[in-house]
Amino acid sequence: MKIKYFLRSVFVVTAKNIVIYYNKPPVIIFGILFPVFLFLAFYLGRELNLHDFFPGLLAMSLFFTSSSVGPLITPWEKQLGTYERLLSFPVTLKTIIVGDIFAGMLFGLVISIPVAAAGMTFIEFSPNYFIVFLSLVFASFCFSSLGVLLASPAVKSPSQIMMFSSLVRFPLIFISGIFIPLENLSGMGRVLAHVSPVTYLVDLLFLGFTGINELPVALSFIILLAFTAFFFYAAASFHRKNHMKGL
Repeated sequence: MKIKYFLRSVFVVTAKNIVIYYNKPPVIIFGILFPVFLFLAFYLGRELNLHDFFPGLLAMSLFFTSSSVGPLITPWEKQLGTYERLLSFPVTLKTIIVGDIFAGMLFGLVISIPVAAAGMTFIEFSPNYFIVFLSLVFASFCFSSLGVLLASPAVKSPSQIMMFSSLVRFPLIFISGIFIPLENLSGMGRVLAHVSPVTYLVDLLFLGFTGINELPVALSFIILLAFTAFFFYAAASFHRKNHMKGL
């Protein structure tokens, strides 16, 4: 009964977030338009092979879309005064956080799966569909958890959180091996690449699309799960402390 009630509560919170936040301008701008313009800035006017660059493009798309919903939800609701009302309902803080994570995860998958399908259709790949789909699911859950963690600072202005999230997300993109393949990195560059969870998605997608990868497959999935657990428990801890302080 407890599991059934928990799942129902998560579903209600997720559905609420989908209805309210998917069409908000910050989500559209930072989740969809930003990665598109960033890709065009690097692709147009350069002799880049789209076959080699597509797995990185897909990873960047999933990263921005999955992590764009979470940073908006909590500060937006605090600004409107609805966050306290949500906490007064018979749901736990962890239930709310999981609902926020699922909302970001679904947003990332809804945008990125059609992008992946287009790449498989119009670019000459012999994809491993299972690896591609599984890596997208694991990574979307991880990146959405990061987005919820980025919403944990005790501020009520969504713009402050969105700016803060950009300061975190952009370095993770540039050190991830999207623009410079992991096999071409050495020294500190390679060390920093392993700090970014995007790196492991890029490597898995290269395996799924081209059959070539640098890291052990099981290790990449395990590290994505480890990042997800860390982001979730850190988000739960920060949100709980802010709630206890009345922030």
